[in-house]
Amino acid sequence: MFDGIGFLELLLIGILGLVVLGPERLPVAVRSITGWIRAMKRMANSVKDELEQELKIEELHADLKKAESQGLKNLSPELQESIDQLKSAAQSVNRPYKVEDISPASSSAPVDTAPTETKTAETSANSEKPNG
Repeated sequence: MFDGIGFLELLLIGILGLVVLGPERLPVAVRSITGWIRAMKRMANSVKDELEQELKIEELHADLKKAESQGLKNLSPELQESIDQLKSAAQSVNRPYKVEDISPASSSAPVDTAPTETKTAETSANSEKPNG
């Protein structure tokens, strides 16, 4: 559709824009149009990346189903690679959430009472000031 736009067409569009918008508003219009084009390209690339990721997930899911039906034995190299990718992904997801079990009853951390002590010290200092 836009493959046929050449230099002469762009020059004609520029001259028409200059006549219609004038020399003051033309640069602002060009900047806003290029901003819209960039935003549309970013959005299209984002959608494309999401679709590619979804397709890869679907492919891995299909490979997992196929491997499960074979009993995870005597797998083809492609299926074994998919299983290994899934295992590493599962380990990387679980790794950040592994935390030692700390229950509130076994915690020996002191309770911070400094803000209340400071507040009471300030109120007693304010009450000792003479009014005047």
